[in-house]
Amino acid sequence: MPVTSAETPTHLPPSTWHPDSWRSRPITQQPDWPDPVQVERVTEEIALQPPLVLPDEIGTLQRSLAAAAEGNAFLLQAGDCAERFSSCTEHGVRSKLRVILQLAILLTYGSGMPVVKVGRIGGQFAKPRSKPTEVIDGIELPAYRGDIVNSPEPTAEARRPDVERLMRAYHHSSATLNVLRALTTKGFADLEQVHEWNTEFVRRSPAGQHYEQVADNITWALRFMQACGMNGTQSLRQVHFYTSHEALLPHYEQALTRYDKSTGAWFDTSAHMVWIGDRTRQLDGAHVEFLSGIANPIGLKVGPTTTACGLRDLIERLDPNHIPGRLVLISRMGADRVTELLPPLLRAVRSTGRSVVWACDPMHGNTFVSKSGYKTRSLCDITREVVGFFEAHKQEGVHPGGLHLELTGDNVTECLGGAEEILDTHLCTRYETACDPRLNASQSIELAFRVAGLLREHRGS
Repeated sequence: MPVTSAETPTHLPPSTWHPDSWRSRPITQQPDWPDPVQVERVTEEIALQPPLVLPDEIGTLQRSLAAAAEGNAFLLQAGDCAERFSSCTEHGVRSKLRVILQLAILLTYGSGMPVVKVGRIGGQFAKPRSKPTEVIDGIELPAYRGDIVNSPEPTAEARRPDVERLMRAYHHSSATLNVLRALTTKGFADLEQVHEWNTEFVRRSPAGQHYEQVADNITWALRFMQACGMNGTQSLRQVHFYTSHEALLPHYEQALTRYDKSTGAWFDTSAHMVWIGDRTRQLDGAHVEFLSGIANPIGLKVGPTTTACGLRDLIERLDPNHIPGRLVLISRMGADRVTELLPPLLRAVRSTGRSVVWACDPMHGNTFVSKSGYKTRSLCDITREVVGFFEAHKQEGVHPGGLHLELTGDNVTECLGGAEEILDTHLCTRYETACDPRLNASQSIELAFRVAGLLREHRGS
């Protein structure tokens, strides 16, 4: 694993901060745990477990994000909407990593920029909900809040919050990270495997065929390098891959927060990067309080209700020392409003002098219920928001720093559109998400080609 440079600036917590100071603040989006004493018992057990990631790895990610903030790299943050415990298998992890590597190589090849690869994986088990309950077949049930809390089956027993799932989440995250480390260092991420990342169902699609052409070009370039005596370096045979999730449950995050003597900082070792959602970014709230003290890179969802003044206050709270690579601002405005709402926020952040990564989440602002009753998204709307995101950045002279996607490597039918034209009538065929609809692999690749083109145009402008 990479080692942190001693010159890497580290975020130090405010003098009033402690890993449990969030408990004195108002909090939202929490499960109704039946027994608070049991919550403390389980989290104390988790606190005795080994860290899932190390401060050195977190520092390396911060430096890479600092490069993205300056326009010298691009962040790709992608993965499941809500991970399931059942998907934490070698096959499940491999399929997610495969499509993320495909997207990363397309963005790198198409734009000439290094791509920072961060997965929504190895801990994305908790989900915020718009309502605490839902009605299914006339019965009101607690909402499904992710496998770390309860189960999606529509029964009272399955939906009851179970604190033992916190420990299960830790163990499944650990298993996922073990597989990821093996795959990214032992050959699967080798650029000579670029054709092997394409699955059969994607290969049959127009996007997959276009990808194969790019893979051919990469293969020939590698052969040329070898013919010239430039044998493959380690950087061509393995990748740095980082994990992230929404830090929705502070009990769990606190249990995995450790003090690092070498830097004098606290790190949340549940993931390399964690983020605050659009529903939990209250300035005086528990989530902002907790994340204000840890030294990990922090993501902040920026939705349509975000004001310029409110955003300045949040980033001052989360990044008082102006550390490059500390903040990733994840815009989620919706395709119809991004060019209207985003420019004032870009100007507000630029006025603070901070070096942040602006990333586009084109998923969450474009969700709707189709005529057939399925929650879905349209690839057309997703693409329009990405285009609007780039237009806003060009208008304001700011670097577009990243892309945040919910996707899967499987052949699902959850989002509409794409070259293969998934229609409303197709959604029921393979609608497998536990929560929100995800792009399938071919739709993701199609979008990656478009984003690579936008990046190329932006760099040339």
